[in-house]
Amino acid sequence: MLRDQFNEALKAAMKSKDPATVAAVRLILARLKEKDIEARPKVEFIDDPAIQAMLMQMIKQRRESIELYEKGNRPELAAKEQGEIAVIERFLPTQMTGAELDSAIKDTIKETGATGIKDMGKVMAALRTKYAGQIDPAAASQTVKKLLAG
Repeated sequence: MLRDQFNEALKAAMKSKDPATVAAVRLILARLKEKDIEARPKVEFIDDPAIQAMLMQMIKQRRESIELYEKGNRPELAAKEQGEIAVIERFLPTQMTGAELDSAIKDTIKETGATGIKDMGKVMAALRTKYAGQIDPAAASQTVKKLLAG
């Protein structure tokens, strides 16, 4: 379970005196606590696929920050964000390559019976469920749109 991995990583980073990893894992745990509180009326704790989606969102936010820091000529802050991304990615399954993503999307389109662009939401929902944490939603969205449109 990912929760256990976070706690173990925090302990290991504290023992090895790695402040960057300690800070990044603490950020993950804080965001996880927020997500658990948001989900409270329905469930006590969010499940691993929801945690993976949360991690993907955290990575997306950091990539956006890196872009802004680079435009603002702040390479030290961009490097800090990149370090946090590296820590977060350790808890995600390996990302699909372009060919694997294309194959997964084509299979999902067949499975869902999607025929046009109006079925894009159904295909994206199936992809998020089946390949949580393994796909980049933005890249998948572009490929799905291209395949369903033409």
